[in-house]
Amino acid sequence: MPIVKPISLFLLLFSTSLALQSQGADWPQFRGADRTGISTEQGLLKKWPAKGPKVHWLYKDAGLGYSGPSIVKGTVYLKSGYEDGSYLIALDEKTGKRKWDAKIGGIFDERRGDGPRSTPTVADGHVYALGGRGDLVCVNADTGEEVWRKSLTKDLGGEIPKWGYCESVLVDGNAVICTPGEDQGAIAALDAKTGKVLWQAKEVTDSAQYASVVPTTINGQHQYIQVFQRQLVGVSAKDGKLLWSADWSGRTAVVPTPIVKGNVVYVSSGYGVGSMAVEIGKDNSVKELYRNKIMKNHHGGVILVDDHLYGYSDARGWICQNFKTGEVVWSYEEDLGKGAIGCADGMLYCVDENNGTIALAEASPKGWKESGRFKLDPQSEIRSSSGKVWTHPVIANGKLYLRDQDLFFCFDVKGR
Repeated sequence: MPIVKPISLFLLLFSTSLALQSQGADWPQFRGADRTGISTEQGLLKKWPAKGPKVHWLYKDAGLGYSGPSIVKGTVYLKSGYEDGSYLIALDEKTGKRKWDAKIGGIFDERRGDGPRSTPTVADGHVYALGGRGDLVCVNADTGEEVWRKSLTKDLGGEIPKWGYCESVLVDGNAVICTPGEDQGAIAALDAKTGKVLWQAKEVTDSAQYASVVPTTINGQHQYIQVFQRQLVGVSAKDGKLLWSADWSGRTAVVPTPIVKGNVVYVSSGYGVGSMAVEIGKDNSVKELYRNKIMKNHHGGVILVDDHLYGYSDARGWICQNFKTGEVVWSYEEDLGKGAIGCADGMLYCVDENNGTIALAEASPKGWKESGRFKLDPQSEIRSSSGKVWTHPVIANGKLYLRDQDLFFCFDVKGR
């Protein structure tokens, strides 16, 4: 048996450590693999150059819309709106060159910006994409060939929300989970291979809002959590039966995706509503832990790191909120406006929706500590005068992805 010398062992361990740190991570759906908004990558830049990270490539024909990307096995999937409809497009992850496109359906028209709103979901060699008008398609991930399609309105009894369907559908095992809304059953499960309806949650009859479903297991019960204007609910993954619900007084639009840790569920909404956390008991009883106006998150999302929440709160700025108590830990509103948030390697990626500035800051309860910022350049000339830079940032495989309508940026944020 060969003897490993100390210096050789050190080099082996050192190189193994570097390899682990340099591993990338795909981003198969909205808010990442586990829908937390946090990338598992390490070894990323902790400080940006004065002009920001290097542009790896820029795709200039992404069309209209606010859809974010999914990145799986060397391909970037994005939804785009053009004159003849909304499309799912596939780009080469390394070069940004277009591989194929597949039509989703008609384009959604709205004064704040036309086109699709949500992120495609990639699972088991297929891509699932929902258009703003409720067209849900499943296509082959390699070729874009259509496998099946459903209409959330015609087939599932839903009604298009005011600002279009914005949900990013969930794939959980053999089921695709979506939220058509209305009396036929506001949450639905479809067979991932065929599109056949498996169940609809008939006890939940609220109109669809703009949040995306979160899968979890609480007290041994696998379930799906969704938030509506009037309530936050958990339904059984097996048959859609309502397990529990909590009152929620949403106004105008309920957008941020719920956050789950253990048996505690957190939700936030804008328009002056605020945030709430509830604890789900073993008998599916609901105990409200707090409800306040600390985090009034409109649509940029909230991220939980350890026991602290980070996001933009209307009228407060960027804040850190204690997850257990709901109390504010710190706030920052000096020179970075409202927007979306992402997280990777202990850092927050914060987007100012008004001017396209992106800031890098530590995800720390000790306060706002910034490590660089830059502004998107160029910026879209086709963006609606009522629209802003609303697409959430995505960090995958050492790259930062940002979108301003037809302009889709890929930045290199890997450390050296």
